[in-house]
Amino acid sequence: MADVTPPLAQQHLDPHDTRKRIFAIVGASSGNLVEWFDFYVYSFCALYFASAFFPSGDTTTQLLQTAGVFAVGFLMRPIGGWLFGYIADKHGRRTSMLISVCMMCCGSFVIACLPTYSAIGHWAPALLLLARLFQGLSVGGEYGTSATYMSEVAVEGKRGFYASFQYVTLIGGQLLALLVLVILQQWLSTEELKAWGWRIPFALGGLLAIVALYLRRSLHETSSTSTRQRKDAGTLSGLWHNRRAFMIVLGFTAAGSLSFYTYTTYMQKYLVNTAGMDAKTASGVMTGALVIFMLLQPVFGALSDKIGRRTMMIIFGSMAALFTVPILSALQNVTSPYAAFGIIVMALMIISFYTSISGVLKAEMFPPEVRALGVGLSYAIGNALFGGSAEYVALSLKSAGIETTFFWYVSAMCLMAMFVSLLLHRKGKEVQM
Repeated sequence: MADVTPPLAQQHLDPHDTRKRIFAIVGASSGNLVEWFDFYVYSFCALYFASAFFPSGDTTTQLLQTAGVFAVGFLMRPIGGWLFGYIADKHGRRTSMLISVCMMCCGSFVIACLPTYSAIGHWAPALLLLARLFQGLSVGGEYGTSATYMSEVAVEGKRGFYASFQYVTLIGGQLLALLVLVILQQWLSTEELKAWGWRIPFALGGLLAIVALYLRRSLHETSSTSTRQRKDAGTLSGLWHNRRAFMIVLGFTAAGSLSFYTYTTYMQKYLVNTAGMDAKTASGVMTGALVIFMLLQPVFGALSDKIGRRTMMIIFGSMAALFTVPILSALQNVTSPYAAFGIIVMALMIISFYTSISGVLKAEMFPPEVRALGVGLSYAIGNALFGGSAEYVALSLKSAGIETTFFWYVSAMCLMAMFVSLLLHRKGKEVQM
């Protein structure tokens, strides 16, 4: 566990410093929100542009193909986690965050202007895949750096609360993407959305990235010059010395990411494609559920400052393993949108035990010279293998007629997370950074 406090966190906490910390959280959060808004727009708009890039096959087949592109984008995350982790540990957190938001901006504008299959044939899905790989690289670098930055800038004793705002903005990015889609659904017909309306959210994401870039330019650096100049700073050899922490993070990230993407990005498709709910109704249900989910993060983050990260993770793993199958089974045949909303909120409350402390827990496990690399790479690998594949695995099993197998798969991964969490540090409620 790390015991080195970054320069900003060492400063005396007078009112001026409080304002500086709050501005730093806002600045880092703005880019985080934009990154995830841009990435999730793809998933939420897939119902409308799937046929434009993959015209053959039924709805499930088209969604399976777009989910495949979504999953491939995740495969770039480990590379992004390594590349931006190195930049953040060797050249500064601020530099890394500026580069990542610029890359996401470019990827969004490309997709917004991309010709469809009817215009350029097989080049359309190929270019879509290329843009998603570019965005995957960006998001892969964003998580580790922003998690590290927000945990380092947080006030001692309230680190869980402050760092929970990473998932507030991450969920906020999802929510904003969904809200934009809901608004477009009210203004445009289904035909208009499929023809050109789906491009609007991608263009908006590019514009928002420009605003985030401006805000991030004024952020203070939290890593020290001496830390960045260390021989092992940002290197895989330095990370190797912390391989136990790396494997623990990888273990619970696999289950956390799988659960998170199951109940957020995939859930809208699940309600439409399995439960038979109208697309607009499903969007409304998910909008309300994500609002509650977002508001829960600071509450659970503050709770972690009281009871400890290890306890939070054990609760998450055990409850998710126990209730995943009943929850997904109930949603499989749900008819009332209100019942669906209540069940999904229940699931998201369980996941909040993980999401609210995800970033700070990982940051507390690595020393500052490899902190961004350790957080980013371990998260990216677990996220790519299990989070990014959630939709593809679920849709593949549904297509094969064994959809319920996916329920047990998620439960098994969460049970593994519970056992991995038992290896976490037992002493104290917060590890000093």
